[in-house]
Parts: sequence; structure tokens; C-alpha cells
Amino acid sequence: MTFDESLPVIFMALMGVSMLIYVISDGYDLGVGLLMPRASAVEKDVLIASIGPFWDANETWLVLGIGILLVAFPKAHGLVLTQLYMPVALMLVGLILRGVAFDFRVKAKAARKPMWDRLFFAGSLLASVSQGWMLGRYVSGFGEGWNYPVFAGAIALALPAAYVLMGAAWLVMKTEGELQERAIHWAKLAWWPVVVGMVLISLATPWISETVRERWFSLPEIIALVVIPITTAIALGTARVLLDKPIVRGALCWLPFVLLVGVFLLGFLGLAYSIYPYVVIDQLTIWESASSPAALKVILVGVCISVPAIAAYTVFSYRVFWGKATELRYG
Repeated sequence: MTFDESLPVIFMALMGVSMLIYVISDGYDLGVGLLMPRASAVEKDVLIASIGPFWDANETWLVLGIGILLVAFPKAHGLVLTQLYMPVALMLVGLILRGVAFDFRVKAKAARKPMWDRLFFAGSLLASVSQGWMLGRYVSGFGEGWNYPVFAGAIALALPAAYVLMGAAWLVMKTEGELQERAIHWAKLAWWPVVVGMVLISLATPWISETVRERWFSLPEIIALVVIPITTAIALGTARVLLDKPIVRGALCWLPFVLLVGVFLLGFLGLAYSIYPYVVIDQLTIWESASSPAALKVILVGVCISVPAIAAYTVFSYRVFWGKATELRYG
């Protein structure tokens, strides 16, 4: 494969990694938002403090991923956004609502603060459900028929549950004392819906897509692919066992979160294998939808500047604000 031929693959990998980082990083802070109704007034402030330094940086990866789709794969961008116009609009409304509620609760009077907390939860829920619906429609290749919306609806319910589990694991890592105990309890409650949802969706995916079915159940590929569900099951099982152990309240408080990050990574690898070489499964390949090699080379220069800058800022913010969340302060 020549360099010109490999350029679309490079941009597809960059877009995929950007979206993966977004789903993991913004996933946990969306999950924290979904947990807001379960927290007391004082605990809500700690929940907000635990994600306050990070959530803006997390959403930068979404902008990068969509930007790469737009400039590197314009044909796919047009097709995807045409099919997903409404859920994309709803997701943006949810993200904007979260941002507005996050800032307005700072200045709100005590009587109005619960309203902004509820709007923060509503924005988190709207964004999460919209993302789940978009993922379901994308994986199924935007097929028509009653089974495709049902499949997308199942993922629209499962993804928020996965975000809640991630958010609870984040709080286990970032909090102490009574709130940490409550976060462990929330993680245990979310674990079962996530596991059941993953099993059902994994069974439904090859049924909904013939291409995926052929990829998953042909030899010798199935022998290599079986590692993904086995490793995922081990990671989820280990995370659940750890939630019952005293050590997760201390030195290993970070381990359930890391294991769940691994679960998302494994899911991404399975998805990438299932759809390659398509950008839109069964409709557009990477090379059919890509910009010209000359244009991609120019874009690559910009990407080589912007991606390291975004990554460095993200790493810096996590390094500076690492450790347990403290009392919320504005100033």
C-alpha cells in the first residue's frame, strides 16, 4: 500500500481514536451527571467538583472526531449527518444544556440551584440517549425496517447505563468516605444492566448485519475474535468483585475505572474490526469517501499540530487536578 493509499486509513484511525477517547472521557462525566438525582445537596457539589476541571477538555475530542469526518471523509459526513440529523441536534442541545446548567448553578440562589441541577441531569440524559441511538443506527448501516430502530433503541438504553457505571467508578476513585460508599453502591446497581445489555446487543448485532455476521463467525477469524468477549467478561467480573473488597476504598480505588476503560477499548476494537474497510457499513469504504490525497496531505499537517496540542492539554489537566475531589469552590 502506497502512502497516498494509506492516508485514508490513517485518518480513519485518528477519527476512531478521537471518538474512543471522547466516549471514555465524556462518558464518565455524563455518568456523573446522570447520578445527580441520587446525591444529596452537599454531595452534588462534590460530584460537580470531581468533573469540573475535565469536562470541557473531554468534549474537545468529539469536535476533533467530527472535524476529521468532515474534512477527510466528506461523502461519509454528508450521509451520516443526513441520517442522524435529529439525534445529533438533540445531543448538541443536551451538551449545551449541561454547559449552561454547570455555569448557572454557580450564581444561582439557593432556591434555584436544584432547578439547574435537574437541568444538568436532563442534559446528560439527552446527550447519552442520543449518542446511543446514533451508535445503534451507525452500526446497523442505517438499515430500514422495524428491527433496526429496535436495535438502536436498545443501545440508546444501554449506553447511558454504561455511562452511569463509568461515572460511579470515577467517583469511587475521586471521592472518600460516605460518598465513596454510595458510589460503590451505585456502581453495583449499574453493573447488571450493563452486563445484560452488552450480552443482548452482542447477540443482536450479527442478526442485524449480515456483514458483521460473516466477519464474526467465519474461520479462522472467530478463533482470534473470541478473545474479545472473554477478556471483556473477565474485566467486568473483576470490576464487580473488587467493588466488594475493602481495598477498592483505598489503594486500588482506581482499578474498577481502569477495567471499565478496558471494556470500552475492547468494544472499540470489535467495532473497528466489524466495519473495516467501511466508513458507513455496506455503503461507503474508506477510500470511496475520502478526500483527494493532495487534500489529505494538507489536512495531515494540521492534524499533526492540533492532535498533540489537544493530547498535551488533556494530559496536563488530568495531571494538575489528579487526586481526590475536594470541596467545591468558585473563585
